[in-house]
Amino acid sequence: MEDITAKQTTLCPSATPESVNGVVFGVVAGTPTAPEIAYLKQALPITEELIAKATPVTPGEIFRTAATCAESGCQHFNGKDCRLAMRIVEKLPVVVEDLPPCSIRRNCRWWQQEGKAACKRCPQVITDDYAPSEQLRQAADPFV
Repeated sequence: MEDITAKQTTLCPSATPESVNGVVFGVVAGTPTAPEIAYLKQALPITEELIAKATPVTPGEIFRTAATCAESGCQHFNGKDCRLAMRIVEKLPVVVEDLPPCSIRRNCRWWQQEGKAACKRCPQVITDDYAPSEQLRQAADPFV
């Protein structure tokens, strides 16, 4: 598998674990009421073996994954920008003062578009969050 983090590919940091050529760049830590992403030093390719480690929960409950940004193939893309990144910066509180040690930052759509403001909110974003805050729910809703 090619290392998509090494190429000049724009990565979506909110991709699903089922995405083609995806990587895991963080794992969910913290508590059920205050989850927070623990960033990996190096992104790992998503493999069937890695996904199997999530059992009995969904991979999105424990892994933060990235894959090539789908751009116009994504409901959050407006033709130029990622509206999800915009809403995260607009609606979510800052949760870290220093930028997290993120292995995908240089290729991350959110970083490229929103800069530090997105990175300081990113640790609270969980792919499969079954009890999101109202702010997170609104930020994730592509129709708001």
